[in-house]
Amino acid sequence: MYYVGLDIGSSSIKIALVESGTGKSVDVVQEPETEMSMLAIKNGWAEQNPEDWWTYACKGIKNLIQTHGISSQDIIGIGISYQMHGLVLVDSDGEVLRNSIIWCDSRAVPIGQKAFEEIGEDKCSEYLLNSPSNFTASKLKWVKDNEPNIYSKIYKFMLPGDYIAMKFSGEINTTVSGLSEGIFWDFKKKDIATFLMDYYGLDANLVPEIVDTFGIQSKVNEKGASESGLKVGTPILYRAGDQPNNALSLNVFNPGEVAATGGTSGVVYAVTDSLSVKESARVNNFAHVNYSPGSDSRIGKLLCINGSGIQYRWLLNNLGVGSYDEMNRLANEIPVGSDGVVIIPFGNGAERMLNNQEVGTRLVNINLNNHGKGHLCRAALEGIAFSFVYGMEIMESDGIQVNVMRAGNDNLFRSKIFSETVATLIGYDIEIYNTTGAIGAARAGLLREGDYDAFGKAIMENDYVMTFKPLTHKAEYQKAYQHWKKELELITK
Repeated sequence: MYYVGLDIGSSSIKIALVESGTGKSVDVVQEPETEMSMLAIKNGWAEQNPEDWWTYACKGIKNLIQTHGISSQDIIGIGISYQMHGLVLVDSDGEVLRNSIIWCDSRAVPIGQKAFEEIGEDKCSEYLLNSPSNFTASKLKWVKDNEPNIYSKIYKFMLPGDYIAMKFSGEINTTVSGLSEGIFWDFKKKDIATFLMDYYGLDANLVPEIVDTFGIQSKVNEKGASESGLKVGTPILYRAGDQPNNALSLNVFNPGEVAATGGTSGVVYAVTDSLSVKESARVNNFAHVNYSPGSDSRIGKLLCINGSGIQYRWLLNNLGVGSYDEMNRLANEIPVGSDGVVIIPFGNGAERMLNNQEVGTRLVNINLNNHGKGHLCRAALEGIAFSFVYGMEIMESDGIQVNVMRAGNDNLFRSKIFSETVATLIGYDIEIYNTTGAIGAARAGLLREGDYDAFGKAIMENDYVMTFKPLTHKAEYQKAYQHWKKELELITK
């Protein structure tokens, strides 16, 4: 028997097939093979047609069933991960009213900022754990103000994963974790944030029914079965945004555990039971997948580093080297600290952790006689690693206590220089796992009965790659980090 997991991204849809008994990944496919397009009618806008997500999800499921010669009867559950903060609007027939306004669309920034100022920073921090910012609630307010004809037809708003679940089942529902990422959840009242809804003039009836994150949320109906290739009655067992789901995929559920990714951008996601929001201007706070209004809270603190893997990829494309392996070999020939060369890697837009400053990438202290490609490669790896450490210092100032970091087996964390630099400076292990969001979403079916031990065992047995431990000769790393930090502070102050 198998679980199917979907990861509804803005670039592609990934679909995983996982054995239900062992949690072992059988296969992961991607649809489409090339990157999905985004519609940008104006600068700063980003939209996608939700029907495209569904079309590609169905294509991928049928591909897996055909490739592996299995029956739809063998698939006993569905898990869904999805791009966070998007807005999907449907009428009473479940028909989409407009394109989804997705996570990277910035049109609602002024709306969220005005709300933050008028409602008050203290109340937003205490009740929402965030500024309304550019999140889903502010996007819905934008539709109300700018597209009143569409707003008047709305039956329910949804997040992207809610929409995919509706296409399977015909039922519209959401989760507390999902509502919190849209800034619709009041953490103090442990209910819908009616004060924000009232401030925005939003109809409370637009909020979908709330279901548990784990367990039977709904079941595939006849229409969903005919389009997806799954059987009628297949249960949807789990749903979460991509960053909480990434943490789940890495077995990060408890205070002291941190999930990290080093893709185009980097993310540090730490679980805590504290509602501290000292750094809410630089760190987002959401209900984690195992948050429960009736018991100890599990809050996910999310810090994003825009200038991460994109920096190393830029060097690969422009330095005249053939591969990441070659870059890592060149970097390994250079001592810690890159002989004084510093790269500030923030060249991918404004950095929230730098209070939304756009400082760009800076290359500092190059000696044209002594420095070469290897110095640039090492300085880039160290600069990205130092930015992760800088972010961790921000999170620790917000009350995060850490005992382990877990990360996916991506290009950055496969680099010994990068991972050992981070581990040595933060002082705890970095465990590397070969998994994906789609596999995690599928495997979440194992948690329908709340058996976290079995879930963790499946990850360790199937995905564990290696552990990077802090090095004993820490002084040279600390010296290099302080040198980098000094250069950053000269720019930002």
